[in-house]
Amino acid sequence: MSMWWSLHLRREAASVPLARRFLLGTMETAGVDPDISYDLSVALSEACANAVEHGGAQGEAGTGLTSTGGRQSGAACGQYRVTAYLDGEKCRIEVTDSGPGFPSRRALRATAQASAGCPPEQQPSASHPAGGHAGARTAKRPADTAESGRGLCLIEELADHVHFGNRPGRGAVVSFDKVLKWREGALLMVS
Repeated sequence: MSMWWSLHLRREAASVPLARRFLLGTMETAGVDPDISYDLSVALSEACANAVEHGGAQGEAGTGLTSTGGRQSGAACGQYRVTAYLDGEKCRIEVTDSGPGFPSRRALRATAQASAGCPPEQQPSASHPAGGHAGARTAKRPADTAESGRGLCLIEELADHVHFGNRPGRGAVVSFDKVLKWREGALLMVS
């Protein structure tokens, strides 16, 4: 047996614990090991917090206001979507928004080159990180003294597979999955 759900949420801080509790309740009911549930709930909280903070049009985070004070309409008014899939082997979570998305690989490479002072051929990039493989995308680690910027790195540490990308048109997609462990007698456990 498998299950999935999708939530369409407003870009408001109150939506983050709502999504987290929904995920935790689903995994508790299904019989997922509490440690796995906790890791996924923290990763989901970080992805949702990023959608609330960065996932809308230019303007104030999560308010639906543009920089000129006017209201936005429809999906651009600050909504994001959380979808979770649980099956017998893993849980996959996807958070999508309608914001500006992640910087292009070219922009990331230029920023990394400028900050490191390395020639382009020696500099790691989002598509070819140092020691990584083509197509991998790793989050930029913030300075030790930074007050924010650790969310994507935390998601990478807590999940087994992570993908940061952009939706066609506009918006970011953060998807991640983790192999599940089950409690004795779990509802969805593999036979």
